[in-house]
Amino acid sequence: MQRIRLRYTKRGRLRFTSHRDFQRALERALRRSAVPMAYSAGFSPHPRISFANAAPTGSASEAEYVELALSAPRDPEQLRAQLDESLPTGLDVIDAVEVRTPNFVERLEASVWELRLDGVAPEAAAAAVAAFLAAESVEVQRQTKNGIRSFDARGAVVALQVVESQVVAGATGLPESSTDIAAGRACAILRLVVRHATPAVRPDDVLSGLRVTADLALPVPAGVTRLAQGPLDEESGTVTDPFAPDRGAAPALPSEAAEPQPA
Repeated sequence: MQRIRLRYTKRGRLRFTSHRDFQRALERALRRSAVPMAYSAGFSPHPRISFANAAPTGSASEAEYVELALSAPRDPEQLRAQLDESLPTGLDVIDAVEVRTPNFVERLEASVWELRLDGVAPEAAAAAVAAFLAAESVEVQRQTKNGIRSFDARGAVVALQVVESQVVAGATGLPESSTDIAAGRACAILRLVVRHATPAVRPDDVLSGLRVTADLALPVPAGVTRLAQGPLDEESGTVTDPFAPDRGAAPALPSEAAEPQPA
């Protein structure tokens, strides 16, 4: 049995698709592409598909991951292209590797998020970020299925900063995951690196923390995009590629035979 790991995106309006919506769309794409899926045993067999740390509904993402088990070998790049063609625009399969190392979920130690705060001046956002980072702990509340839960939103934050934006005159319909903003429009853009902890600290929790520490009010909901997730380099605070170990464990291509030398 071969296993393939895929990286896919949620862009545009499809950021509002739920995890189950994508699961159904992926299963239809697998059938259309005639992918030889391996199935579970039992009375109700289902395709062996494993998802890893999906982004919340409403958040765009450039780094979602899923693993497929196949009953027959396929080239990862060809499989990626087939599925990408079968999925709607916005759910784009952008990378694929053959599974060669275990414990993939454990590698997803942190995420990089971009937060677009329309209607907020960068100076006000910078002051709120400074107050948030200066606090030892920032208690926020979140509604869960078991009621309201309080937890610290500061401890999981590795880095938080205002990033420089690019002003584009007359720009409209700007995409997610972009630092471009329209001329004359107040918009602060934050870059957040957060550890995957328990309980999970989400971008919305950090925004609640900015409101708690600096009374930062958002006139409209923030645009949230996950840019990356993977292993955390503690020294630099950067998130690295979780596919790197699988690529590194791939067998080397055979070298071309040396041409015979004339006597």
